[in-house]
Amino acid sequence: ASSILLCFRSALVAPLIFALLLQAPFTQPSTITQPNFVLLLADDLGIGDVGCYGNDTIRTPNIDGLAKEGVKLTQHIAAAPLCTPSRAAFLTGRYPLRSGMDAINDYRVIFWNAASGGLPPNETTFAKILQHQGYSTGLIGKWHQGVNCESRNDHCHHPLKHGFDYFYGMPFTLISDCQPTEPPEMDRAFRRKLWLSTQMIGLIPLTAVLGRLTGLIAVRWRTLTCLAGFSLLFFISWFSSYGFVRYWNCIMMRNHGITEQPMVTDRTTSLILRESISFIERNKHKPFLLFLSFLHSHTPLLTTEKFLGRSRHGLYGDNVEEMDWMVGQVLDAIDKEGLKETTLVYFASDHGGWLERQEGERQLGGWNGIYKGGKAMGGWEGGIRVPGIFRWPGVLPAGTVIDEPTSLMDIYPTVVHLAGGEVPQDRVMDGRDLLPLLRGAVAHSEHEFLFHYCGTHLHAVRWHQKDTGAVWKAHYMTPIFSPPGAGACYDRGFCQCSGEGVTHHEPPLLFELSQDPSEAKPLSADTEPLFDTVIRRIGRAIEEHRRTLTPVPEQLSVSNVVWKPWLQPCCGTFPFCWCDKEGDN
Repeated sequence: ASSILLCFRSALVAPLIFALLLQAPFTQPSTITQPNFVLLLADDLGIGDVGCYGNDTIRTPNIDGLAKEGVKLTQHIAAAPLCTPSRAAFLTGRYPLRSGMDAINDYRVIFWNAASGGLPPNETTFAKILQHQGYSTGLIGKWHQGVNCESRNDHCHHPLKHGFDYFYGMPFTLISDCQPTEPPEMDRAFRRKLWLSTQMIGLIPLTAVLGRLTGLIAVRWRTLTCLAGFSLLFFISWFSSYGFVRYWNCIMMRNHGITEQPMVTDRTTSLILRESISFIERNKHKPFLLFLSFLHSHTPLLTTEKFLGRSRHGLYGDNVEEMDWMVGQVLDAIDKEGLKETTLVYFASDHGGWLERQEGERQLGGWNGIYKGGKAMGGWEGGIRVPGIFRWPGVLPAGTVIDEPTSLMDIYPTVVHLAGGEVPQDRVMDGRDLLPLLRGAVAHSEHEFLFHYCGTHLHAVRWHQKDTGAVWKAHYMTPIFSPPGAGACYDRGFCQCSGEGVTHHEPPLLFELSQDPSEAKPLSADTEPLFDTVIRRIGRAIEEHRRTLTPVPEQLSVSNVVWKPWLQPCCGTFPFCWCDKEGDN
């Protein structure tokens, strides 16, 4: 009888053990010690531009497929509303002002390849840690974190100095100046002022010469020569940079070498896709990190002919649909090499869509769905809430949606821990490991507070009150929209962070985002019993946060963002910089 009972128990236990083993990947740490990482970062893509986030007119089946097979974050937050500072935070896991990569002036991004500012050499990116863990690390696409410090070839800010074994792409960012058929984009208003000043200064010697020739003015020829020389020097001083933006900024590099100067935009998309797939194929037999930093969907919206006119949203929609196709091609390459089960794929945007980007009747910027504001606005959700999708079959539960506050800075500790590395202990880290949240091991994000900066100015703070589930957000400064009520700063092209372009709020504007994600109904002490309590608690958090800040050199100061000819990357003998090595091949 005892032997029969023992057999019966064994018959019950065996299926239970088998069932537990089948569930193990979702409840226990992954047995894959060093997965591959494919990080896909769009440029200027609005959260409302993606199908799985509510867009039903732009087709994004491949991005939507990632969400269906993985985890979709609905409260994924960029640390800054512009490219350079947001990407610095993404790479370092730290608010950008900790590394000096946010500015107190209007120059809030790297403006030139020949600027001296950039991601400081003493910052440790996640790529550098993975490199030390034996990973092959590659960056394909946009960098926008600087190139040189003191000489043309010191490459102190270059991707290869920040942990990437391989780089192919733009050290700068895509701008309309890169497309000869498009009107200039970079510093457009300032350039108009320079042209006007040049004309006014040039009128002085011209008027003096005419006065001398007609006998109306007694002026010496030496004085006229000096006036004419000054006018010419003033013109050269700015036209030598702004007159050749396409040659100075629109270049493509492979590692330290320049391959195109200026870039040939007709083939840029195909080259970036080719390089991405080639990197996967070359490194399939060892752990790798591929950071594919798309040039899509930044203006001038480079789109190949087969995608033109396909969407219902003009050129911008065409461009987004082409990027989705590129995502699909990369995923197909992963599948083809049998790497799907061992590769963590992540998709996001660096910040919200650019509402003000228009040319006549054409809308060239993105859409941020139900969220107020957009690119360059550090407080409003539309500037910082972005898509965030993770896929890792067998490890992350498919079809999961998480509505917890998370940050682009969280990618740093997440990939570092999965790679077997350790985050730096000698500095403040602001990112949090997302794996327990993504796997469902914990119910809440580790973030209690997130601080929303515009430049170096604190515009808003988010408090996740975990015991109640409330997400409070207090705005201390908000941009002044122009024209009033327009929802963006159309008169300027960008919203300002400080000065006359913002409104200071005392008491701050308070919203409860879980009830009012569009930030349409500010609360007050009369309408919200917890108003004073919430504002005091957020105030204490700000004091604690500011105690963790230490002074660092400003990488985006005026002196660090101006064009310096001796730092200009050049594939010839400066200033004769021109080459097309891709065409030669």
